[in-house]
Amino acid sequence: MDLPPAPEDLDFAACERARYARDPAWDGVIFIGVRSTGIYCRPVCPARQPLSRNVRYYRSAAAAEAAGHRPCLRCRPETAPFSPAWNGTRSTVGRALRLIEAGALDTGTVAALAERLGLGPRHLTRLFERHLGASPAAVARTRRVQRAKRLIDTTHLTMTEIAAQAGFASLRSFNAAFRAAYRCAPTDLRRKERGGLCPPRPPPTRGQATPGPA
Repeated sequence: MDLPPAPEDLDFAACERARYARDPAWDGVIFIGVRSTGIYCRPVCPARQPLSRNVRYYRSAAAAEAAGHRPCLRCRPETAPFSPAWNGTRSTVGRALRLIEAGALDTGTVAALAERLGLGPRHLTRLFERHLGASPAAVARTRRVQRAKRLIDTTHLTMTEIAAQAGFASLRSFNAAFRAAYRCAPTDLRRKERGGLCPPRPPPTRGQATPGPA
């Protein structure tokens, strides 16, 4: 069995083997973006395997979303385990992630977070880009949406209550972030059965790339 690589050294061939094997050791270590569908998945996703030419690998859910992918509703990336690649020598990033999970960037700034860690905001951003492929702000935004998605799935809270508990400053910002991630409103997603799909992605606006064939 291949050991998961350090996230800054993702190897396409090794990631491919993990994907086809649906290797749980890689769950939370990589995320799989599929260009033909615009969706990103965990390596353990039970969906039909996409063609390799349509696949891109990402170090984090935030990086996949920054590339324009929306989360899979079957494997639910928001439930992926805490990546082991964030531990060990990446302790600073790991500590930052724990603080973000606790809400450090829900009301605070990246500069304040960096100060708590004893380093500058630029250096913290470089570490995040190196290990996760996304900025601290992007990671925090994705984590808020993931918290909200779990609350939608497991509670009967109102959307206003979910927005507050997930760390959003307002219902409006929650709706905007959720739509950006899932391409549909949180109320629409709640009404759908588990495993359902959001409406198809809208046609790309001028200047955006069109997904390739499956």
